[in-house]
Amino acid sequence: MLLLPVPNGLPSALAATTEPFAVGAHAVARAAPYENSVCMIVGCGPVGLAVLAALKARGIGPVVACDFSAARRAAAERLGADYLIDPAQRSPHALWPKLDVSATLAEHALAMFTGQQGKRPVIFECVGAPGMLQSIIEGAPPGARIVVAGVCMQPDTIEPALAINKQLGLDFVLGYSPAEFAVTLADIAEGRIDAAAVVSEEIGLADVPLAFERLASEPALVKVTVDSTR
Repeated sequence: MLLLPVPNGLPSALAATTEPFAVGAHAVARAAPYENSVCMIVGCGPVGLAVLAALKARGIGPVVACDFSAARRAAAERLGADYLIDPAQRSPHALWPKLDVSATLAEHALAMFTGQQGKRPVIFECVGAPGMLQSIIEGAPPGARIVVAGVCMQPDTIEPALAINKQLGLDFVLGYSPAEFAVTLADIAEGRIDAAAVVSEEIGLADVPLAFERLASEPALVKVTVDSTR
C-alpha cells in the first residue's frame, strides 16, 4: 500500500514536503548516528535541511549547519541547528575541538591510546558541487563518517590516500524507503519536523516557469510549493 492518509488536518502545502524531508530521513538512517555523535551538514538547501530535520526529530546533536546563504542558515536555525556557520567567514572544521572531537591524527591516536575518545563526527555533504567532497575529506577529523547526499552531476576527483590515512568512512545515499516516507509524514503531522520552515512561497500553476528561474538565482528561496487550484 503506497497511499497514506494525511493526518491531523495537515495542510496540503506542508504534506507536500514529505518527499524532500524523507530524503533526509534516509540519509540519517544510513549514517546511523547515535547519542555520542556530532553531526555537520555542509549545504543547507532542501536536502541539507531535510537531514537536519531528521537528526533533530530523533534527538541527535549537536548539529553544525553550514551555508553561504543567510536565509538558509535562518531556516536551519528554525529547524534546530545548534551551530550556524557562514563558510565565507570561517571554516566549520575549526569547531571540532570545541565539540569534543579529536581534530588531528595526533589527537586521535592519543585518544585511542588512552581510551578517552571524544564524540563521533558525522559529516553530511549536501551540496553536490565538484571539489566539495575533496574539501570535506581535507577538513574532516580522523575517523569521521562522510555521507554524500548531494548529487554531483560532473566527474569529480578525490585523494583516496588522505581518506585512508584518516580512516574515513564514505557512504553515498539516494531516495528513501516507503517506511521512511511514512515516518516522515508522521513527524511533520506531529510537529517533530517544522515543515513550514522550508516553504518560502506557495504559487499557482501559471507561476511555475518563473519559479524555476527564481530558484536558480535567489538564494533566499528554499522550497516553493504549487497550489494546482490557483
